[in-house]
Amino acid sequence: MKEKLKEHLNKKISLTDEEFSFVLSHFSFEKHKKNDFLIYQGENVSHCYYVVHGLLKLVYNDGNGKQHIVSFAMEDWWESDFSAYFMKNKAKMTLQCIEDTITFSISLKNYHKLSAELPKMQSFFLEKSNSGYIASQNRILSFLTSNATERYNQLLKQYPLLIQRVPKSLLASYLGVSRETLSRLSS
Repeated sequence: MKEKLKEHLNKKISLTDEEFSFVLSHFSFEKHKKNDFLIYQGENVSHCYYVVHGLLKLVYNDGNGKQHIVSFAMEDWWESDFSAYFMKNKAKMTLQCIEDTITFSISLKNYHKLSAELPKMQSFFLEKSNSGYIASQNRILSFLTSNATERYNQLLKQYPLLIQRVPKSLLASYLGVSRETLSRLSS
């Protein structure tokens, strides 16, 4: 599994075997079962997760008992409640496994240590953060400017494998539509 992390890092930066061993020493390898929670709303967020295998959902539960899917994370993606992780606040969202999932996680302390001691990793983390920020802005713009059909088609085009793996009820929540509307869109 460590080879997957190495391949992922080497897509953006070049690491020697020695540097990769140093990087790897800052991560924890974890196996999670379907429905396990990695982050609980209202609790401290101690780690950020790189998904080696599996699928996660980041969820905001509002005061009315409604669940809002903020994002999904599958292989080669990073996920956390980043606001809580970096600002050391309580989590506003939960992170839960949709499938059995394997991750590498990194604590904020190790994130900062790694960034300070190996500037290549600081560049890597910055590029991943920027990519995530851009994707988040694009998702917001999609909600502001696109109808349900257009949002569904954008998701289908951008992440065809995700649509095959995520239950329709979760996809509907992510797209901001009812399950019935999603059924009409996907038929």
